[in-house]
Amino acid sequence: MNLQALAGVGLEEALASKLEELLAGVSWLRGWRVKRVASSAGAGFDLVARIPVRGGVVTLNVNCKRELRPSAFLLLVHNTPPPPKSGLVSVPVLAMPFVSTRMADLCAEYKWGWYDLAGNCRIDVPGVLLLERRGCAPVYRPPRPTANLSTPEAGRVVRALLANDPGRRWTQRGMQEHFGELQGPAIAKPSIGLVNKVVRNLREEAFIEVLNDDGFRLRDPLKLLYAWRDAYRFDRHERRNYFTLLREAQLREALYKLDLEAGGAAAYAAFSAADFQAPHVRQPKTWVYVGREHLRWFEALGNSKVVDSGENMVVLIPEDAGVFYLGERNAEGAMGPTNPVQTYVDLFHCEGRGVEAAEALLEQRLKPNWNKDRK
Repeated sequence: MNLQALAGVGLEEALASKLEELLAGVSWLRGWRVKRVASSAGAGFDLVARIPVRGGVVTLNVNCKRELRPSAFLLLVHNTPPPPKSGLVSVPVLAMPFVSTRMADLCAEYKWGWYDLAGNCRIDVPGVLLLERRGCAPVYRPPRPTANLSTPEAGRVVRALLANDPGRRWTQRGMQEHFGELQGPAIAKPSIGLVNKVVRNLREEAFIEVLNDDGFRLRDPLKLLYAWRDAYRFDRHERRNYFTLLREAQLREALYKLDLEAGGAAAYAAFSAADFQAPHVRQPKTWVYVGREHLRWFEALGNSKVVDSGENMVVLIPEDAGVFYLGERNAEGAMGPTNPVQTYVDLFHCEGRGVEAAEALLEQRLKPNWNKDRK
């Protein structure tokens, strides 16, 4: 679709037609009407749909936008005047050629309806009407954001935001310097240009909020976690399957020695990390991250060999040392796991019951920590 041709009246007419199509698809609705609102009326919306239902009239006040970033949507919500008190209930609705998952999430958070030109929609009038449709191929997609959350460099910024106190104040320079202050394995500083690009993208997507002193802080940890999870490339870590004859106590001791030798560049990963953080799914394999430079030492200590099948150890050689960021410490005598945020995204991409284990970790560990810090 040529979006350039859809502007002003043309866009409003196309979106009005789509709303009429959606309402016509509900067989029991009768007598509804969609009309444009003159800009001179100062109503704060572009279309209005009045729908007679039992008990009164539902009014949909529709804001038509050619494009809108989530951060601008928050301003729209703030600046939209309350609807006139007429009929049973009035619901604000956002209409655009394309509505992203992030925008749909924000609409739900602020109790706005939404729909796009493909017919995807969610318009909820509690107890009266629910229009919901997903999966229609978009007729238009805006340009991709300049920041790619799947890269290791962007991952360092996202981990720092998610794994620390969500109320922590950051600056872009402070974010960069943060990585030079860490104990343990060296994690390369992201460039200030990369930090700027990622922060700008996260601000536009309303994952972070800008403070009055030009700093910023995390606004929506859960949805940022989901966005990073979906972009995360677990397959970029090299995987090797091993078989070891060491029993549980012997293996734990060997891995502890590896941890001391590696200086933090080794950690329990995935299911094995979750065993310490939110035990839920039992499975027989031991999962670990080991930096490539320490792999030979691991093989000697663990008395293990690479196998094609029948493995009881899974070793992940990370693409980037960022997986070891803020790794947790166990009691003396045991190697620690990756931080819970890293554990979550790894589990989500593991075969078997990884998604189930990830959700258990989210509910038992991550959400309580974020909620606690918000109080």
